[in-house]
Amino acid sequence: MTTTSRSGAAGRIADLAETMTGGPLPVRLRTWDGGEAGPPDGPVVVVRSRRALRRLLWEPGELGLAQAYVTGDLDVEGDLGEGLRAVWAAARERDLDLPRPSVADRARAVGTALRLGALGPRPGAPASQARLRGGLHSKARDRAAISHHYDLSNDFYRLLLDETMAYSCGYWPAEDPECTPADAQRAKLELICRKLALVPGARLLDIGCGWGSLTLHAAERHKAQVTAVTLAREQAAYVREQVRERGLEHRVEVVCQDYRDITGGAYDAVATVEMGEHVGDAEYPAFAASLHRLVRPRGRVLVQQMSRGRKAPGGGAFIEAYIAPDMHMRPLGETVALLERAGLEVRSVESMREHYVRTINAWHRTLEERWEDVVRLVGVETARVWRLYLVGAALAFEEGRMGVDQILSTRPAPGGADDTPVTPGDWYTGPERW
Repeated sequence: MTTTSRSGAAGRIADLAETMTGGPLPVRLRTWDGGEAGPPDGPVVVVRSRRALRRLLWEPGELGLAQAYVTGDLDVEGDLGEGLRAVWAAARERDLDLPRPSVADRARAVGTALRLGALGPRPGAPASQARLRGGLHSKARDRAAISHHYDLSNDFYRLLLDETMAYSCGYWPAEDPECTPADAQRAKLELICRKLALVPGARLLDIGCGWGSLTLHAAERHKAQVTAVTLAREQAAYVREQVRERGLEHRVEVVCQDYRDITGGAYDAVATVEMGEHVGDAEYPAFAASLHRLVRPRGRVLVQQMSRGRKAPGGGAFIEAYIAPDMHMRPLGETVALLERAGLEVRSVESMREHYVRTINAWHRTLEERWEDVVRLVGVETARVWRLYLVGAALAFEEGRMGVDQILSTRPAPGGADDTPVTPGDWYTGPERW
């Protein structure tokens, strides 16, 4: 990789970074004093103040970088996605474990910071960073974790999402190149309803209903009787408002509660769309048992859930600090095994990873197009959190570091397996039906 001359603070930082990572800088670096180092083309990482170095000294790795970015102490000129792609590629190539620098690396970092005048007390965490208390996955802590993300404000999500208010992976039919983000979400909702074999009067439990996209679609299009459950107060208020506006009070009940408090059972179908990531590792077997308990024999359960390799089961330091605290993901096969151990028969698994790349890119385009409105509503720091989140998430799905799947299961009838045919051909009848 060709580099130009090094100058100022950038040269010192580049020397340190290359010693620690065992290779040349994957991006160009520019520092507060005008110094530059690194390859002459491609994205430019701008270190705007010594405070960025202090954050990295106290919090080395992904979280320190994220803190510096969201506060504006560090920025990227050019394509943020390409900058992240270059850093991830270098990390993979050199088999780096950036969040755990060695003692020698930390000593070198302290020396460099001292020479650059960057030593000092730990900077305070940005205001947008989650601050949770209590035992992991206690009901109170889970409520606070959900509120941190989903109660940001309904007005914000109205700006970011399309008119369906569906905040999960859409389904983009390959045969329809003109498919809009809203079309993709409706296609996903219809796909779920067909997989669940909903008929008029069927009782559907929607666990983690979000802003009610599936609940409303199932009630309006399929005449189902829906119980919608969410922990987020803002979401519950929005869904209740939509139910009243659409005259669906006779078909939809909205409950603001923890999934562990759901009583009753014998639902014809249960759906949980990208909620299982919030359940926790130790708690997931009980969650899967609840899915089995809540659905009637021969009833169907659809779990749409993100996955990640066993080496990195969480969302990453940034995601867990700013977006989805305490989230846990696992390889797809382990989730399937947990559902089976709970007594469910897994009948179909469909990967939607590539669909999430398109979905998240659509949200990111909207964020950039409405940037000034977003900043006025939630502030520049939170807006930068979301920019980093969406760009990084799209890249994670694109590179296969994360996946998302629809897992369709049935509860076997007493004395035997489900004898109801599960025929994927019935689910895909063309976007004109959606």
